Amino acid sequence: MNRIKRLFFIYFIFFRYGLDEVVFFIPFLTPFRFLSYLNPWNWFHKPHASRGKRIRIALEKLGPVFVKFGQMLSTRPDLIPSDILKELARLQDRVPPFPADTVKKIIEKTYKKPLNEMFKEINTLPLASASVAQVHAATLWSNEDVVVKIIRPGIEKKIYSDVALLYTLARTAQRWHRAIARFKPVELVAELERTLIYELDLRRESANASQLRRNFVRSHKLYVPEVYWDYTEKNVMVLERIYGIPVAHSEALREQGYNFQKLAELGVEIFFTQVFKHNFFHADMHPGNIFVTGEPEHPKYAVVDFGIMGTLTTRDQRYLAENLLAFFKRDYRRVAELHLESGWIAEDVRLGEFEAAMRTVCEPMFEKPLREISFGQMLLQLIQTAKEFKIEIQPQLMLLQKTLVSIEGLARQLYPDLDLWKTAKPFLEHWVKEQLGLMALFRKIKNNLPYWAEKLPDMPDLIYNALQPRAATHKPPVIVKITPPYVLLSLCFVLGVGIGVLVVVYLMNIPVFL
Repeated sequence: MNRIKRLFFIYFIFFRYGLDEVVFFIPFLTPFRFLSYLNPWNWFHKPHASRGKRIRIALEKLGPVFVKFGQMLSTRPDLIPSDILKELARLQDRVPPFPADTVKKIIEKTYKKPLNEMFKEINTLPLASASVAQVHAATLWSNEDVVVKIIRPGIEKKIYSDVALLYTLARTAQRWHRAIARFKPVELVAELERTLIYELDLRRESANASQLRRNFVRSHKLYVPEVYWDYTEKNVMVLERIYGIPVAHSEALREQGYNFQKLAELGVEIFFTQVFKHNFFHADMHPGNIFVTGEPEHPKYAVVDFGIMGTLTTRDQRYLAENLLAFFKRDYRRVAELHLESGWIAEDVRLGEFEAAMRTVCEPMFEKPLREISFGQMLLQLIQTAKEFKIEIQPQLMLLQKTLVSIEGLARQLYPDLDLWKTAKPFLEHWVKEQLGLMALFRKIKNNLPYWAEKLPDMPDLIYNALQPRAATHKPPVIVKITPPYVLLSLCFVLGVGIGVLVVVYLMNIPVFL
């Protein structure tokens, strides 16, 4: 019964904001389209706002699950039209805070101790309040300033209820609407469910923060707050409190004497360091999560909120680096070949057609000065062109594209004349050199040496059996002992491999004995 009420409320919100077409897109409901004329809001109020804005407001009214779903879709330019995409990126997840008594009860229930034993002081007015959790400032008995993030009570039940409804709607859409079925809505809801389950366990977010801090522990570019693991549980997380100027407060930064060009370049450097050096990037780098610390001569960024992180496979890293380099060299043939090598386009796609499509999209962009070319928009154009060739792009790359757009927008807001290509090019070239150069080959050999050393004694037998003709009956090969004249051949091979291994050991300075 509650699910039916919730479903009617969803329809009510959609009707209220003039989204009748979303309700009646399902073929078996199409005959009832006339009911939209009975909608009182259509009688007295014609929507003047864009459809993107109406969808955004409707999702915010429907609560946390729908807001998160919209935020997830905002990373999918391959699925969502650009006008809606821009509005989804502006989705706000703010709700009234739960009361101080509830905060006290949750903390005492979690730690099984009185509140004043855990914290010397805690501010019951939250620093931030969202649908899943809220954050409070506190002080430990060791006089360390911290922030305490607490999962909202009862939110788990609401989330699972709405996710179940979304599954129902997704299955219905997938069954009755062929165009929507192509976008695999059930898989999208499953991805949302995984994301929300992760967000409900603050130990995961703490682990993300801990790894990012370890990656930048010796860095002068980015500061990541320390996790207090002794105080961290599934529904409560305690982090070191960050003091700094929000990066969006340009006037305050100017008053302190910060160099905006240096800040803009620093943000881009941090992003590419995460992607190409650590392969672990903060995927929610909007201005509200970024602070500026340190002296104006030596600025340093600090970040918070580690719920959404991204990683790329080595193949995707290579795809991104080589594609960007090829784009800026206007080598569209190489761009097409990279798509084929990565397995993202079918072998029956004509490379010439794909190359021509890339050229058509990108050539107008390159008529602008390099400092005016947007990396994020270029990736977006690439993704939208890829749609025409039915390329399935990995969700992590979509997440990266959204993060890059955020970083680029922030950098250009600080310093509009930033030449992003000049800042990014050294990172891309260094990564390609490290991954595809001679030293990369030596590293791969070094990593595989223990496995090869283990298999070396079996090599003669394996070679002999591989050279034997297989019977037509496809019987398994019979392992036999090698006898002359194969012994000499095998010994020569083993000796050659051994010498090669010794050369690599010498060149790479690998310790032979532990």
